[in-house]
Amino acid sequence: MPRMRAFTLMIAAWFVTSPATAQDQQRPFSQCMAVAQALPGATYANLTPEELRLRPTQAQTGSGEVEFMFAGHSTYVITTPGGTTIATDFNGWSGRVAIPDIVTMNKAHSSHFTLSPDERIDHVLRGWNFDGTPADHDVVVDDVYVRNVTTDIRNFGAMEPDGNSIFIFEVADLCIGHLGHLHHPLEDRHYAQIGRLDIVMVPVDGGLTLSHGAMTGIAQRLQSSILLPMHRRGAPISRFIDMMGDRFLVDYVNNDSFTVSARTLPRQPTIVILNGV
Repeated sequence: MPRMRAFTLMIAAWFVTSPATAQDQQRPFSQCMAVAQALPGATYANLTPEELRLRPTQAQTGSGEVEFMFAGHSTYVITTPGGTTIATDFNGWSGRVAIPDIVTMNKAHSSHFTLSPDERIDHVLRGWNFDGTPADHDVVVDDVYVRNVTTDIRNFGAMEPDGNSIFIFEVADLCIGHLGHLHHPLEDRHYAQIGRLDIVMVPVDGGLTLSHGAMTGIAQRLQSSILLPMHRRGAPISRFIDMMGDRFLVDYVNNDSFTVSARTLPRQPTIVILNGV
């Protein structure tokens, strides 16, 4: 039922805010947004727009396992079945990160970004624009489609619009989200723009981003199959687990990485805790 309500909400948001135009046919198809057949204005890193119009789901569909490695703080390294590597909230120094193909960043603190990324990184996606306008990423790299949904951040006590991005990675029939340095509860429009998330990386510090109660509410509404905790500072992770309640299983993995495919997603929502978290 929660997903049915989310689907209804997405339909309403789409028709209110997104009239169809010729430009709507320029972005790749998002399998994670049930009502969106196309999203305007993509940057095609490896494929031409003509190729994607013929095969709109090529970047997201197909069998294969996706690997997640916890590299430290808010950085997970995601490796797609095609071998594309992505580092989230990349700062250039934290954790065991080599030279990813794609990095995403958020600017709340220097531990979530770098202004001088290695020049060998092909795609540097910042969750904010320096001129204050919303960041807007729609990038296809081999077998993964990356897009973002902006949220606000705290800045000297006030809220700065669009300073954070929730990044969404669509690959191998999976919808993967990274909430970034989230500073406020999500509104209905955010859930509509995000769509389905099978796997979500969630900050669990209990206050530097959001309280455990607020973050728990977001995680429960998303109803993702797998929750990957990150950004744990101070409060024990057991506090977040306890607040999530018995609807979520807990899987302590005796490793800093694991692999998953669309076929092997757990039947019951599961909090997966890797070494180092």
